[in-house]
Amino acid sequence: MSKILAVLYPDPVDGYPPAYARDSIPAVTDYPDGQTLPSPTAVDFTPGELLGSVSGELGLRKFLDAGGHELVVTSDKEGPDSVFERELPSADVVISQPFWPGYLDAARIEKAQNLKLVITAGIGSDHVDLDAAMRRGITVAEVTYSNSISVAEHAIMLILDLVRNFVPSHEWVTAERGWNIADSVSRSYDLEGMDVGVLAAGRIGVALMKRLAPFGVHLHYHDRRRLPADVESELGLVFHESVESMAKNIDVLSIHAPLTNETHHLFDDELLGKMRRGSYIVNTARAEIMARDAVVRALHTGQLAGYAGDVWYPQPPEADHPWRTMPHNAMTPHISGTSLSAQARYAAGTREILESFLDNAPIRDEYLIVEGGALAGTGAKSYSTDGSASPGSSGHSANAVTADRKRLSPAFD
Repeated sequence: MSKILAVLYPDPVDGYPPAYARDSIPAVTDYPDGQTLPSPTAVDFTPGELLGSVSGELGLRKFLDAGGHELVVTSDKEGPDSVFERELPSADVVISQPFWPGYLDAARIEKAQNLKLVITAGIGSDHVDLDAAMRRGITVAEVTYSNSISVAEHAIMLILDLVRNFVPSHEWVTAERGWNIADSVSRSYDLEGMDVGVLAAGRIGVALMKRLAPFGVHLHYHDRRRLPADVESELGLVFHESVESMAKNIDVLSIHAPLTNETHHLFDDELLGKMRRGSYIVNTARAEIMARDAVVRALHTGQLAGYAGDVWYPQPPEADHPWRTMPHNAMTPHISGTSLSAQARYAAGTREILESFLDNAPIRDEYLIVEGGALAGTGAKSYSTDGSASPGSSGHSANAVTADRKRLSPAFD
């Protein structure tokens, strides 16, 4: 018998909806690169249901109970008396989502002496200290590609929100009960013709650029690995050798890089100051890529015309977090990758990974980040051992990123 500890976000404040807005979700058969969708032996949920919160249990309860396994599901993850902290020492498997991460830093991994497998229900495992996981021989896996398109769609929405000044315009006809067109359009522009930059041209970044191209924008990107020439030609991409070069030459930036020592607080006062005055930034990657207060200052001075995203630090953020009240923001809670459509895919993928683990069968290669004390699968393609590691940083710990630790370098996938 195995003990599975799942850290999921809280249920809806008013309870589960008595009926969903739609009766079904479209069937997607494969991903754009040909990777097949998750293929567990079965699922015990209806696609389109709310699975990512505590009562949804990622649709795992019936499956795990039938196998005699113990499933503990909680949203209580912070502090020494949290359910997560109490249950962690005896857990064989930990599951959490990027939207409500169960942070696994080195100290927590050391405490979890039974831990064999960490699963990210979704993509993005930087809430796990990968170095510590490798030292302990713990497998780290995530449901690769399950919500990549979801995030790309969300990023496009936020770009248009900022450039077209949607949020203040909406507030004029709702909160203000007014009809002030001049105020609504005084910060509204067309996206067409703008220079749009993408930091990290992995699956999400490329999906975003493919969807932006028809808007008539000029596309720029930076990544440690350059895209094939035919992709650059098809989308009319301008490649930049450095983040600084791209930042100086764009009107809109969309960030899709992982959080590592290399990207931690990358956008500080100095780099933001090199961007065009009145630039926009959309960040659906990780909040700590930004220097928090530098963003606030740039919005107040007008160096940035707007900032939007759905990633915060910590998650959830404190009530007085300045990004809640800074001007010209279009922030959301971390929802870009947890649409009901995405949940069906990453819940199924989580079960597929668990089935493999419990049957002592190989986990699908593209799901692997760390295995057997080394980078593996997607992790081996996305990281190298000469740069900066996923720190497993948390709101409860001060060990987030240090300059002298062994580091892994991201390929921005």
